Amino acid sequence: MPERPIIEGSSARLRMHSIHIDNRELMSISGVKDVPSFNDVEIVLLTDVGELRVEGNGLHLTKLNLDDGQVLIEGEIIALQYACDDDRGRGGLFSRMFR
Repeated sequence: MPERPIIEGSSARLRMHSIHIDNRELMSISGVKDVPSFNDVEIVLLTDVGELRVEGNGLHLTKLNLDDGQVLIEGEIIALQYACDDDRGRGGLFSRMFR
């Protein structure tokens, strides 16, 4: 794997963000900075490229290593969604509909 570039003037490294899914049952994600919330139907991840929501059934975080930015999720994976920059801080769908 190629060496990740270093940000000039900083000791922080840019991490590559990638997702690998096997049979909608096992998902490996790299470039994860934080996991603000999770339960068996939704996992919210903060990645190097923005917020990622994973929806499914029986979801489990089987590996969590934030030092390396690696997360492994098992369960029935139904949907993945990245948050748009425009949607952040504006509330949910219903709050936008009933202004």
